[in-house]
Amino acid sequence: MERIIMHIDVNNAFLSWSAVDLLNNGYKYDIRNSYAVIGGDESRRAGIVLAKSTPCKKLGIQTAETLYQARKKCRVLKVFPPNYAFYQKMSKELFKIISKYTPDIEVASIDECYIDYGKSMLINGDPIKFAYKLQKEINDTLHFTVNIGIANNKLCAKMASDFEKPNKIHTLFQNEVKTKMYPLPVGDLFGIGKKSVLKLNQIGIHKIEDLANYDEKHLAFFFKNQAKHMIELAQGIDDTEVVSERDDCKSISMTTTLPIDITQIDDAYDELRKIAEKIAQNLRKEEKYAYVIAVILKSNSFVTKNHQAKLTNPTNIGIEIYKKAKQLLKEMWDDEPIRLIGIRLDNLVVNYGYQASIFENVDEKIKNEKLEKVIDQIKKKYGNKSINIAKLKKE
Repeated sequence: MERIIMHIDVNNAFLSWSAVDLLNNGYKYDIRNSYAVIGGDESRRAGIVLAKSTPCKKLGIQTAETLYQARKKCRVLKVFPPNYAFYQKMSKELFKIISKYTPDIEVASIDECYIDYGKSMLINGDPIKFAYKLQKEINDTLHFTVNIGIANNKLCAKMASDFEKPNKIHTLFQNEVKTKMYPLPVGDLFGIGKKSVLKLNQIGIHKIEDLANYDEKHLAFFFKNQAKHMIELAQGIDDTEVVSERDDCKSISMTTTLPIDITQIDDAYDELRKIAEKIAQNLRKEEKYAYVIAVILKSNSFVTKNHQAKLTNPTNIGIEIYKKAKQLLKEMWDDEPIRLIGIRLDNLVVNYGYQASIFENVDEKIKNEKLEKVIDQIKKKYGNKSINIAKLKKE
């Protein structure tokens, strides 16, 4: 079965959804065509541009800049508050339409998802024809547009959906990577942040092709553990699965939106440790184990990415989850300030046969699992703050 992945992304979601809401309530103008932004409370951290219209974009207004800066660029700017309840409603309606055609949906955020179309292609037909049909149905029913990227993996599907907007459909199959993706600026590569782009440019890497063909050992001198992953991204390599949440036993996740952006990796480790403890405790309550650990990051420019690894043996031990999450963070973080951080555990099982490995200490694993179960019992009786695992904090 050929692997066909689609990435479906709402065009300018918050602004589009606010426009639909306003028009539904009698507003005379479509704010998508005017100098309008969606902005948070200026008296708090949220006083920034959350979404901008195309006319505002042409004036240089950027997502995540302050409303004060945006007004300097446009004196007639209109600021509309976000309506999260309506956004949630639109998001649910979007995924409801998509779920009519396939259960294999991974919700990446409120306004985007991946579908594993290959599994339903025999029913739904040619992927490109289906994409146009789906795009039209969403627009006719919900009155907003989406971009759809079609590829052989999630990375390329995401890249394809970003090629040209709005209301477009693009393909980026493996045999198209060199012609469609390689000529692009390296800054367009999903998963590569602004600070990394500056470093890459300084060492002569300006296009995705340059990074794809760069020597890994030399790149590691500048990017350490990230080097191999970065080159694979540039080559269009991505083996991550579409993780559907239709079956609660298969996935569990936990994220934290931070009051202040994280800029130091040790602070990120601290947040991962807390999340690892909590998510492991939840997993043990369900008497389940995870084969796959993923770290989720959202930058202060609202770019979300994740990096995952499959374990030889599944785990529900906080120490093990934290160690793997820490390694994944080292590989994926490019020094962009972190606004949200989280851990997702996939491929959950109830029972498993332990596979011996020279890289794991079986006795220590059993001891840690027993210890954490005892800790769970103490926390259940006396509260979550009553005790912590010192070893987890010191790792």
